[in-house]
Amino acid sequence: MSQQPPVRSTGSPPPRPDASMSLLNNVIDHALDDGYAEATARRRAEGGPAPRPLRAKLGLAAGLVLAAAVVTVGAAEARVSAPVVAKERQELIGRIDDENAAADGLEADVERIRAEVAARQRAALQEHGGDQGELVALLSGATPVHGPGVKLVVDDAKGSDSGGGGPRESAGFSDTGRVRDRDMQRVVNGLWQSGAEAVSINGQRLTALSAIRAAGDAVLVDNRPLVPPYTVLALGDGPRLRTTFQDSADGQYLHALVENFGIRSDISVQGDLSLPAAPSLNVRTAEPRRTGAATPSGGATADKGKGTS
Repeated sequence: MSQQPPVRSTGSPPPRPDASMSLLNNVIDHALDDGYAEATARRRAEGGPAPRPLRAKLGLAAGLVLAAAVVTVGAAEARVSAPVVAKERQELIGRIDDENAAADGLEADVERIRAEVAARQRAALQEHGGDQGELVALLSGATPVHGPGVKLVVDDAKGSDSGGGGPRESAGFSDTGRVRDRDMQRVVNGLWQSGAEAVSINGQRLTALSAIRAAGDAVLVDNRPLVPPYTVLALGDGPRLRTTFQDSADGQYLHALVENFGIRSDISVQGDLSLPAAPSLNVRTAEPRRTGAATPSGGATADKGKGTS
């Protein structure tokens, strides 16, 4: 039996694992340099201009440098202008703070002057009222008062729309369950007619010259806005004042608001209530009358020694 000759080693290295990937290896090893070299040689042989890949790369690099320069310049300008903008903003904030401080100072001056005017008016009433000066000051609202009375709280209906339509019409009550200025007018007038001797709303003393108005949805008393709930304090005979008011037409009006629109209301008798003085009394034409003095034309007067209401 013949034997196969042994395989002799030639000393050559074993084949590479990627021997079958010759095309990919050629692309990786030579990239495009050989292709550019062949194209250059061919164009020179044909007499044509050689390609210039280096110039194209330089152009691309120049474009990138230009774009980077533009971005850098923009960033530098933004960095330079940022402190200016911040400074202007701080200056504007400072001006706003200064103006707010000035407005607060003016409001404080107004309150101080109003208090001074009210004090002088009260002094004038006591001086010209004779032995009835205290009564005149009390009836005019120029002095703080206290005594028994009733506390009436009126509030909007639960869930009422704070931005609801126009003022409530005199008939039909076509809008929301919010308390309107005319509602408070009727409540206050009803308390006066029922025997109240002094009335205040949310700490704002009412006088014969007080006005209850509306500005949008806000209720104003002497041009000062009030916030619900509206707490009305009325001095007088508490039990009698409550019964008389509830039986009056204005009390029935308030009851209708409660029943039909969900407006909340509560009235209670109080043993002792304190009402502040009115902030100011703008008396323009009324003058105290002295004995034997002629009555000014068109002006209301009061006899010396007699109280006025």
